[in-house]
Amino acid sequence: MIKLRLQRKGRKKRPFYHIVVADSRSPRDGRIIEKLGRYDNVSENQELIYDEERVIHWLKIGAQPSDTVRNILKHEGILYKMHLMRWGKSDEEIEAALEEWKSAREAKKSESVVSRKAKQKDILKAEEQEYKKQLEEKAAAAAKELEKKKEAEEAKAAEQAAAEAKKEEAKAEEPAAEVPVAEEKTEKQEIKTEEPAAEEVKAEETEKAPVEESVEAKEEEAPVKEEEPKEEVKAEETPAEEEAPAEKEEVKAEEPAKEEVKEDSAKAESTQLSTDMNANEAIDHIKNTPIEDLKGFVPEEEERVTVQRAWESKQEE
Repeated sequence: MIKLRLQRKGRKKRPFYHIVVADSRSPRDGRIIEKLGRYDNVSENQELIYDEERVIHWLKIGAQPSDTVRNILKHEGILYKMHLMRWGKSDEEIEAALEEWKSAREAKKSESVVSRKAKQKDILKAEEQEYKKQLEEKAAAAAKELEKKKEAEEAKAAEQAAAEAKKEEAKAEEPAAEVPVAEEKTEKQEIKTEEPAAEEVKAEETEKAPVEESVEAKEEEAPVKEEEPKEEVKAEETPAEEEAPAEKEEVKAEEPAKEEVKEDSAKAESTQLSTDMNANEAIDHIKNTPIEDLKGFVPEEEERVTVQRAWESKQEE
């Protein structure tokens, strides 16, 4: 059996269809007999192109349309035209009947159907309102958290003030025990005044020592005292040399810190997502930036239809 049916083309989530004549036993994407038109109901254009004469030719022969193709032909008035032809109407009568039928159909559409642009505007408004609500909820939650932190800090400050006040009161209540300590010090001073007699005896014995021993002791100590200043000078010179490379290393350590700040700022700019913007801002960003810089800009969590359409149209370009 010969059938009029649709053959799927395009890519994932963005298909379009060819209206073809094919054998019912052949697969969907298999061999066809003739291509009659093109049908696209996904993109913004929504195209429907077909050869009316060839469609009527295959219907007269006995080709059976599928359910979707039958609905398309019924919507376009081809089945109504075939019905008038079978009744034996002339061409003029068929054209007049078709014009009346089309005018009545358009009148119904104008009353009940809203335009696609109006629908898109309504969708944008709804998405913006939801985005504003989310921002307000986040701001309210942040304000509540700040209030809780302030209350906790005030409670801690009050507790610390109360503890300090208690400590001061306890210090004021302690008895003054400084007088007996002063009496003990006077007794110790009296004992020390009695000891100088023993020290005077030792001093007299040291004066009686021979003068020769003192001269030899001075000669032995003299060269030792001359060598000590040289070592001190060397010890003082070395830290000055060691401090210079330490300062250079500190300067070098500060330079990579600046480079890390630049890299972090670049990463922060590249990780911006469409969910952080409202719908209009995200659509403008997609239109005005090249597709190479938009990798990862629209995540899988993006649920707004307008942003997804803008991203898909940008990919098609």
